[in-house]
Amino acid sequence: MAETFTGFGQKAIPFLKALDFHQSREWFQENRDLFESELREPLGNLVETLSERFGAARLGLRGDRKKSLFRINRDVRFSKDKRPYTTHVSAILSPGGTKMEQGVFFFHLGLDACFAAVAWWQPETAMLQAMRRAIETKPEQFRKLVAVLKKGKLELGTEGAMKRMPRGFEHVVDAELSAAIRNRHFVVRQEVDQASIHTPELADILLDFVIRARPLLDWGRTIQGTIVPTPRG
Repeated sequence: MAETFTGFGQKAIPFLKALDFHQSREWFQENRDLFESELREPLGNLVETLSERFGAARLGLRGDRKKSLFRINRDVRFSKDKRPYTTHVSAILSPGGTKMEQGVFFFHLGLDACFAAVAWWQPETAMLQAMRRAIETKPEQFRKLVAVLKKGKLELGTEGAMKRMPRGFEHVVDAELSAAIRNRHFVVRQEVDQASIHTPELADILLDFVIRARPLLDWGRTIQGTIVPTPRG
């Protein structure tokens, strides 16, 4: 039975600060119990509490402590930065409960920031093309999406947007539509007050955020349902 989330430990941020300073496997192993109790276990509890609450709200997102949590170890094989550990913990909840899906909820707790996001992040070519085409051919639906998100105090991010219009969309001159079509991702994000991470209310804050972000999930899912799978063989 999943444990209810009661908050991250008071030593969660101090642990990440110390890890950032030491960046040593020996130090980490000596302090692994602190990592587990202050960060890893609470994050697993948060994921499973949210999975239950997202399910009750019929948001179509789920996860568990085995599949949803990202490792704190960095992949340094192809990086000049050889520090062995990240200075954050993170997790993802998705329609199928895996990390390899689109239309997801993401949570990040770190020294750099604490935030939550609902995202279609780096969708495959067919999906991204379909989303762009939906903006072009059904502009009023897209404008309605933007308006509903704005009412919920959310707006689409522009991180990684193309500087030029993608091929086949050069004729779109409306500023709002052309800016959206240049997006490589469709994501809304909410900053989380660091003080709230130590309380059970964090789960309430994140549930409220996803409910307000649901129109983005629904918009993408509608488009996703129209894509004809490419035959294999």
